[in-house]
Amino acid sequence: MAVDAFGPELEERLAAARRIADAVLFEGYVLYPYRASAAKNRLRWQFGVLVPPGYAAVSGESSHQRTECLFEPRSGDRLAVELRFLRARRRTVQRALPDGEFETVPELELGERVLQPWDEGAEETVRLLLPVELLGGDGVVHPFRLAAARDEERLSHDDGQVAGRLLRESAPVAGAVRVSARPLPGPYGTLLLTAVVENTGGWTPDGGARREDALPHALVSAHLLLAPERGTFLSVTDPPRWAAPVVAGCRNEHTWPVLANPPGTRDDVLLSSPIILEDHPRIAPESPGPLYDATEIDEILALRTAALTEREKREARGTDERAGAVIDLADSLPPEVLERLHGAVRALRDVTDPGSGEGEQPWWDPGADRDVDPGRDRILIDGRHVGAGSRVRLGPGRRRTDAQDLFLHGRTGVVEAVLHDVDGSVHLAVTVDGDPGADLWRVQGRFRYFQPDEVTPLDGDGGGPFAEEA
Repeated sequence: MAVDAFGPELEERLAAARRIADAVLFEGYVLYPYRASAAKNRLRWQFGVLVPPGYAAVSGESSHQRTECLFEPRSGDRLAVELRFLRARRRTVQRALPDGEFETVPELELGERVLQPWDEGAEETVRLLLPVELLGGDGVVHPFRLAAARDEERLSHDDGQVAGRLLRESAPVAGAVRVSARPLPGPYGTLLLTAVVENTGGWTPDGGARREDALPHALVSAHLLLAPERGTFLSVTDPPRWAAPVVAGCRNEHTWPVLANPPGTRDDVLLSSPIILEDHPRIAPESPGPLYDATEIDEILALRTAALTEREKREARGTDERAGAVIDLADSLPPEVLERLHGAVRALRDVTDPGSGEGEQPWWDPGADRDVDPGRDRILIDGRHVGAGSRVRLGPGRRRTDAQDLFLHGRTGVVEAVLHDVDGSVHLAVTVDGDPGADLWRVQGRFRYFQPDEVTPLDGDGGGPFAEEA
């Protein structure tokens, strides 16, 4: 059931989801200013860290993740399960001595790099392809173990003379993936799928419990990708109404499952992430590359990184290959890319669908009550018919209005719609003359609201924008 790779179709679907998962995998891997000596980088890896049970008992950190979601398989379906995590690999820096021996040092200057001790993150993957028929009852348990490892990298000066070496040591890591499913009552053929990832390592703290000692034995930034060959998943964030009670009872511990397929496609990939995401997450198209510090803004990070001193950049390059790539990226960004990073609005959308052939769509729901039409209805105020397009002077009531509206007393505006409450009350949606955001509010259907006795109809232009009472 363990496999090295999935079939071409599964691999293609998972490849897109892995781009999202990589952002999870490396979130907080190395933080600005990307130097090993920086205080921010002395306490790393805050998400998805599964420590050995012996350390979990004394530290309060977790040794497991539990994912529950709703899965709709097809006949003879198989489920691809991919556990991804980082394995902390401890790096020691040593300088070459004249007698051919080496001594451990806090740093070693070597050309464009200043090398320091550091915990590198090696990517690890466990892949399973499980027939759905085997997931009933106790399901499938797949234990795995990564043996301890040690390697050496010799370092040389430009003239070829040995300058030192890097020693990298990996501690043994052990874990298990447990996958089971049970059918839900009803005609839909839906399964409640449970996937548990555990750290089963036997390492226990000796004396004081130090996190830095436990990390080499931990699964860092652990998360799951799930993809059936033919079935689909239901959203845990926004389930169909019939499934909502079941989803409310799902136990998701130290992780959050989201649909990870591209928007508008079949819901056939699920990412169980230690970071809360929305369904169908996407990488911002403006992002020039990974910066590993997603709590910041790419533009600020790029500008700050480019402004580091040459010594700081050398230290960052010596910290990690990924940190060095960030320095090179920041130094090479052309002005047009930086300009693209200067803000992007995604919340706005066209209120018409050019491909539908239906013209403009109203911002209210015309199917809710066909007896009303906010854009055409009119009411009688002071003997005049007032509706969309009418000009009015505002006189907000002091006892029943928002305190902000009191600043609008005496100003003029345009009625955008006449709205009727279910209890028979009438409200006028108004945009205020001279408001620089008026066009934006119209597009979004957001207005200021007043009752009929809070406005006075005007003739002509009402005295111009933001006119005051005489």
